[in-house]
Amino acid sequence: MTFDRRRRQKTDYVQRLALLKSDKPRLVIRKGTNNFHIQLIVLGAAGDKTEVDIFSKALRKYGWKGHGGNLSSAYLTGYLAGLMALKKNVREANVDIGLQMSVSGSSLYAAAVGARDAGLSVPIGKEAVPKIDRISGKHIADYAQKLKDSEKYKKQFSAYIKSGMQPENLPKHFEEVKSKIGAEFGAKSKVSPF
Repeated sequence: MTFDRRRRQKTDYVQRLALLKSDKPRLVIRKGTNNFHIQLIVLGAAGDKTEVDIFSKALRKYGWKGHGGNLSSAYLTGYLAGLMALKKNVREANVDIGLQMSVSGSSLYAAAVGARDAGLSVPIGKEAVPKIDRISGKHIADYAQKLKDSEKYKKQFSAYIKSGMQPENLPKHFEEVKSKIGAEFGAKSKVSPF
């Protein structure tokens, strides 16, 4: 066995072995600059099998006008992945963030919380989960409200404005998109306890 992927810093084999020994599917969460990529991978006799494979750009189908790489889109992508996993009769998974740095309150954990809120059993500590106000984008809305009627507002939020959404309405837009995703899968909307 070669450890070329370890030398190139692509795989942590110790972490991977621990995840495989758990004998549970892996909720693989990867963050790019402008998007999230979430996969649900099940270990089988012939090797890994990908049951769910979704990018945050899939949120556009549900009317998402926000950024593809923020906490809100991470949560919604995780929520969508969780509902897709349940549809394939996968009920539980362990979070696999690979070599990405584990930081409490990060968007990686927002994605995991989204999957858990969809009904997938995902073990995640309370201290790692971002606050619901941050997940819904309230912090962005508050900041946008402070900058309203200034040149900085137009510059800072030009992408939101171009997409036809006022950034101060992000929490409302977040709930609308979450409801649309849930409606497609017949899910009842529930809020995370953290």
